Amino acid sequence: MKPRKISLRKCIGCQEMKPKRELIRVVRTPLGELLIDDTGKRSGRGAYICPGTACLQIAIKGKRLQRALEMELPAEVLQALSAKVAALEGATSSPDI
Repeated sequence: MKPRKISLRKCIGCQEMKPKRELIRVVRTPLGELLIDDTGKRSGRGAYICPGTACLQIAIKGKRLQRALEMELPAEVLQALSAKVAALEGATSSPDI
């Protein structure tokens, strides 16, 4: 049996190739709304970012998210993305009990 192929995507913050499941996807739907895609299957233009505040800050400062999604990001989307990154970063750094 062949081993299953792992889909790789590039983080727009650190520019590293990582497995798709480890990244957060932000998608611009065909209707023009911006969403954080938890399933990774929504239709539209997507951009991937690592669940780390450093990558998020680099992507925001360099306007990489805006360029990748081809539109300006509303403040509420940035806040939701920051909250999700902080939650995931805190969950991965907590020690196992």
